[in-house]
Amino acid sequence: MAADTLPVLSDAARALAARCEHKVNEIARTMTTRAFTDLPGYAELPADVKEGELAATARHGLRLFLRRVVHATPAERPERGDFERFRERAAQRAEEGLPLHLVLRSHLRGTAVLWRALREVARPGEEAALAELADVLIGVQEDIVGALSETYLDEQSTLAAEHREERRALVRALLDGSLPPDRLPAGRLSLADGALVLALHFPPEGAAGRPPVAAQRRPRRAQAALDRAFGTEVPALLDDTGGHAVVPGHRLPPGGDDGLLAPLRRACSPDVRLAVVSAAAPRDIPGAARTASEVLRVARAGGLPPGLHRLDDVLLEYHLSRRDASSERIAALLDPIADRQDLVETLRTYLGSRQERRSTARQLGLHPNTVDNRLARICELTGLDLAAPHGTALALAALLLRDDAG
Repeated sequence: MAADTLPVLSDAARALAARCEHKVNEIARTMTTRAFTDLPGYAELPADVKEGELAATARHGLRLFLRRVVHATPAERPERGDFERFRERAAQRAEEGLPLHLVLRSHLRGTAVLWRALREVARPGEEAALAELADVLIGVQEDIVGALSETYLDEQSTLAAEHREERRALVRALLDGSLPPDRLPAGRLSLADGALVLALHFPPEGAAGRPPVAAQRRPRRAQAALDRAFGTEVPALLDDTGGHAVVPGHRLPPGGDDGLLAPLRRACSPDVRLAVVSAAAPRDIPGAARTASEVLRVARAGGLPPGLHRLDDVLLEYHLSRRDASSERIAALLDPIADRQDLVETLRTYLGSRQERRSTARQLGLHPNTVDNRLARICELTGLDLAAPHGTALALAALLLRDDAG
């Protein structure tokens, strides 16, 4: 009960409640056959649940109340064990997916049935005794509703955590190829028509050493944005820097690229990067994930602005970034400016904007003449001719081969 002790009940109130003790089975039957019948989902419950489990819980609650008001002394305090049956049932309802409001409504309806039973056995002149019992009946709701809600929400939280971890494990196995296609959980993820594999990258946010809650917020927001965009629960493996997602089928959400990118920008950052690669079958998902990650890397290294990238958007950059016997010598062309981050970023932005000096100046917040001066300095130090296609291609290849940032 909400109070530390039961109120001191009059003998009349105890005698009134005692008249209901032999009616426990009848009252419980009224609850399960009449009071609960119009609750959503109740009619679909198996007969053994309604007539067995629910009826037993109703009888337990009735006897608990009547025993305490009829036989308990004022000094007795409620014990956690008194509500253990209610807690067990609340956990079961959470596991079955019954909404919390229905759990609470069924309890309150049962309370109303008990109250009507007390009124029916009350005799003329026992109005004061009936009021005493009403005070107790109302007061006990605090602890019972609290026990139901607490247990339900705890169980729901546990189930949600287990579900998230199952989903993460499923995506992890798909991405690394350790889950054979014939082992896909039935009904959980239909990949018969292939999938879109997404790679995401979030720019650094705030200072290092942020509290764990702040670090977890962005992946949760990204997950919610993906779920809303595709209208379903999207299997994803995300952390504070990005990650991957596997979406059954090959269609982007309504709105196309912007229908996917805009929600992620709102949820995570305007500078979020996203790569999309199709996988024709489950066995192609690991390769698609590697390609998507590499598309992100070369898009960033090549100076392309944040956004949604496909392989076709970075075909040249992707090709130039493949390593062979010449890679080290090409990458070394930028050694003379390796310690000049201002020059490196100017070169990256200039190449990413397709050699548009004014666009480069605008993105870097510089005057166009400053961009010209920096480009001239790059040419002077590296010997590359950025005015010639050959020199531009070498500079782009060197940036791609040097830069391993995601």
